[in-house]
Amino acid sequence: MSPTSRLRKVAILTFAKWIIVGATMGVYLAGGVARLPAQEKIKVVYSSADATNFVWYAAQDGGFYRKHGLEVELIFVPSSTTAVSSMIAGDIQIGNNSGGTVASAVVSGANLVLTGCYINTLPYELVVHESIKSADDLRGKNIGISRVGSASDSAARVLVKGLGLEPVKDVPILQVGGTAERAAAFRGGRIVGFPSPPGVIHLAQGMPHRILISTADFQKRYEFPFICSSTTKTFLAARRDTVRRVTMALIEATHFLKTRKEESKRFIAKFARQTNPRYLEDSYNAMAKLHDRVPLVGRVGAEDQLKEALARKPGATMKFEDLVDDSVVREIEKSGFIDKIYK
Repeated sequence: MSPTSRLRKVAILTFAKWIIVGATMGVYLAGGVARLPAQEKIKVVYSSADATNFVWYAAQDGGFYRKHGLEVELIFVPSSTTAVSSMIAGDIQIGNNSGGTVASAVVSGANLVLTGCYINTLPYELVVHESIKSADDLRGKNIGISRVGSASDSAARVLVKGLGLEPVKDVPILQVGGTAERAAAFRGGRIVGFPSPPGVIHLAQGMPHRILISTADFQKRYEFPFICSSTTKTFLAARRDTVRRVTMALIEATHFLKTRKEESKRFIAKFARQTNPRYLEDSYNAMAKLHDRVPLVGRVGAEDQLKEALARKPGATMKFEDLVDDSVVREIEKSGFIDKIYK
């Protein structure tokens, strides 16, 4: 090969190399959040596939975990109480749990803490058989929840009280399982009603029903730490930056929910495995409104849940700071990260 040919070949190879480098940089700089390299592996648990848990799975499919240097193994555990047990055992590092579930665990000695809350109210409605037309009709009849201590348990008690009745005493509460199990128990007549997140009512095809009461009917918003991130105090102390990056990913998923309706509905359809248009529309509208821009833990709701947990544990004493450490959220807000996203 002549010197001229060798020089030409070197020039071509060099040019090709820079084309590849340029294209690679373009992928990183063009806003492809799902294409950034993951750096740290972590297990994250979520306890429901419906729209209430949107930020947890949207952060995965939208690429926000990866954008913040995390390779997340997202694990579905259909019970917040089981999810809490997994975190206590160290099998899971960070999870979605309601404040009531975490409060019960903490009062019993668990080394857990709430680090942020994305929904600070309880968006539930009481679905009942069409024959139940009043509170008196419900008296003495069973309603179903997933598990004792879960968000559905809290919702059932709040809704029953909203009707002027006493939970358990006036209206028995049965532990029957997840959404599918509750629907089956409802259809089979084992229960006459169950608490349900917004939109789920549209999936009750062929099941004569009505909404007897909803938390949306309350004159004042019911404060409740519902969709919250939690971890062990040990993990937060040792890997605070990991918690920070997970929180940033969830904040970006919240922004996605509030600003990209059709893509968000597709995520909900995928994870809830539902294509019912009325379910998707109602679920999306409720969740976009209810998710907080800055996911601080609502003090009133958290203190109420702590008070209830302490009432079940005579002699125990605990304060808000023993249950909540949302300092990571405060740091992120102070840094201007959230304002930058929404601008």
